[in-house]
Amino acid sequence: MQKDELLFGLRAAYGRRVPHLLAALSGLGLGLSLIVAIGSQNAFVLRQGLRRQRVGAVVLVCVVSDVVLIAAGVAGAGAVVQSRPGLLDAVRLAGAVFLAGYGVLAARRAMRPQTLDARDGLAAPASVAATVGTALALTWLNPHVYLDTVVLLGSIAQSHPGRQWWFAAGAAVGSVVWFTALGYGAALLRPLFATPRAWRVLDSAIAVVMLALAVSLVLSTV
Repeated sequence: MQKDELLFGLRAAYGRRVPHLLAALSGLGLGLSLIVAIGSQNAFVLRQGLRRQRVGAVVLVCVVSDVVLIAAGVAGAGAVVQSRPGLLDAVRLAGAVFLAGYGVLAARRAMRPQTLDARDGLAAPASVAATVGTALALTWLNPHVYLDTVVLLGSIAQSHPGRQWWFAAGAAVGSVVWFTALGYGAALLRPLFATPRAWRVLDSAIAVVMLALAVSLVLSTV
């Protein structure tokens, strides 16, 4: 009798946890699908990872920003964002200006490419404040971040009634895994960037991505 009661209790506990786990896995899958795409934020994290400069700070900024935005979306901030299109337009224009400026700097670097030296570094790294500021701008001045995390993830989380925060936790784990892997895993590509030509290709690609995003943001407000 006691054995049957124990088995019943285990089955009941397992049955209650499965929906929560499925909600978390759903959030993890969707979160990864949204952040893995090539964009300004990922390009910056990759470059910092290749240079091994302020990687921890950059990864922390990206992860904390994502967690805050995901939590805001699940808490209902998506409705506020959608009800104020003027706010998104302002973010789009500010983001376009910043991305255009960053793209021009990347293009200039491509004309005068750097290379890794024998001391395992590049030119003197930017300060922590400057690096964190750039990471924050690339994150919070990108209107797609709000649409993806606050609006989309927040809306889909509501399809898991009673388990919205499990969904949010899964999405947050996806951000932690991705940005950590991208920032620290970039070191594996360092042998490919031992020549100025490789850096010219990388910075040229970053310039194209940044400028293309800037143009798309301007056009989306017209």
